[in-house]
Amino acid sequence: KLDYRFCGFILLCGLPGVILGADIVLKIPEGWTIFSLGCLTSGLGLYSFKKRTLGLEVCSKNRDRRGLIIGGITLLIIGALNGSLTSGTGLFVTLWLVRWFGLDYKTAVTYVLILVGLFWNSAGAITISLQQAPRWEWLPALLIGATAGSYLGAHLAITQGNKLVKRAFETLTILVGIKLIYDGAQILIGA
Repeated sequence: KLDYRFCGFILLCGLPGVILGADIVLKIPEGWTIFSLGCLTSGLGLYSFKKRTLGLEVCSKNRDRRGLIIGGITLLIIGALNGSLTSGTGLFVTLWLVRWFGLDYKTAVTYVLILVGLFWNSAGAITISLQQAPRWEWLPALLIGATAGSYLGAHLAITQGNKLVKRAFETLTILVGIKLIYDGAQILIGA
């Protein structure tokens, strides 16, 4: 039940940011990118947790010219984060689609799995692979994990609804954020 025009809008706004971010990521110290991503990711989970009803109902909004311009610029910025921080920014897109455009979590996650997971991440991977040799040995594990996780998540979203998706989103973002903060701090301390 995807709106193909909205899909095109998300791709048109986000892909240039992804390519720009992926082009500059190798110039940023790894410890700072991991630490920053951890702080941002945990913040998303805490924000969603504090907003008890956020994303439980669909309430389409900000689809006028002004709303689309602000939404598009923010997707461009998130795309740049996706290209430069490389991991976890689908969470930013999910929360932005819920908060700004009024999607429920289940619908937002569907958009993110397809558009960010497939198109944005592919554009970023291609851009980075032009600058540095890919780690091909990681590919099978990444594909298996992404496919199994996407299937399980979609199944649970359909059978259990938005409340479970919201709680899973919040829990995972906070836990992953804490782990990234820890890892980034370890790299910075060791540097």
